[in-house]
Amino acid sequence: MTTLFRGLGRPVAVRTAAAALILGLVGLALLFSSPARAQSRPCSDDVMSAPTGPATVSAASTSFGRVLVVGSGPYAGCSLYLLTSDQLHALTGAQFACSDNANVLSEACDTGLWPALLTKGAPVAGPGVKASLLGTVTRTDMGLPGVSSVKQVTYAGQPLYRFFLDQAPGDTQGAKLDDPVTSVPGVWYLVDPSRGTPATGRAQLQLETAPVDGAGPDETVLAATMDNDFSAFPEATFPVYTLGPGRGHERADMGSRDGHFGSGQCRGLCAVYWPPVLTSERPEAGPGVDQRALGTILRPDGTHQVTYNGRPLYLFYNDAYIAPIPGAGKKSINGADAHTPWGTFNTIPPLP
Repeated sequence: MTTLFRGLGRPVAVRTAAAALILGLVGLALLFSSPARAQSRPCSDDVMSAPTGPATVSAASTSFGRVLVVGSGPYAGCSLYLLTSDQLHALTGAQFACSDNANVLSEACDTGLWPALLTKGAPVAGPGVKASLLGTVTRTDMGLPGVSSVKQVTYAGQPLYRFFLDQAPGDTQGAKLDDPVTSVPGVWYLVDPSRGTPATGRAQLQLETAPVDGAGPDETVLAATMDNDFSAFPEATFPVYTLGPGRGHERADMGSRDGHFGSGQCRGLCAVYWPPVLTSERPEAGPGVDQRALGTILRPDGTHQVTYNGRPLYLFYNDAYIAPIPGAGKKSINGADAHTPWGTFNTIPPLP
């Protein structure tokens, strides 16, 4: 049994392990780059200095649908991403989850791993982009030499980033990446230009077997396939959870009959720690999963959340891991029977 909350920080053991992850990630950047590309890597360049002019944001077509990309300059066409746990900054004033300021990795997240899209002056809306959704946020935590603050481009309030393993325009290795590196962990998504919401592609559900809390007996549960395009760790699976009544007066988390978000409670801060399983198409069932049990509901922000027998599905931020890299967590079911302020989260066993 797990009891939450334990605060916004991560355990000391996780902080120590996370520092070792960076060396592995740097090695992966070289491993998955050809010698020729390693010389130029336009989409993966670090942020080294303050911007000298306005950034342009445009839209492009991908397998995830229309998404935001850098619109001009040396990174034109490079994919742009949002991070679900960056919402914590807007909700509580906490540091950005991808930050250079005393992050748990001792490594530059928003200048190296996920280079922030910076601008001098108001950002420019390119083709397919809504100017009304463009904005900026002031960053004082990026650690650029001689620069105390810079402006990062936002879309619908969400800061935008590139990814250091994207080598060229059209690459989407950061899409649907369940990231244990950021603090707090979160899911990276491409961005839908029409609303500024995650461009998720089709959700895939299957069964996975993993130990409970990392050391307990193995259990087989329903899981979501994530990290689809991440060549270092493709199509990893992560347990999914439903939210039931807690010890207080919470109601069960159910969709309404018309397919909209009904009596659900997992929004705001809850959705930072328990990200909803999202889809842009009818979810797909893998072996052992009943396709008829899968459905969707419309969340208040316009995204579509996957349901199982009418119950909305969630991931757990503490389940994020990257298997090939030491210190990046491990495959585990860490959120089973978790008692939270919003209710109790439970896994879904396979059909008998």
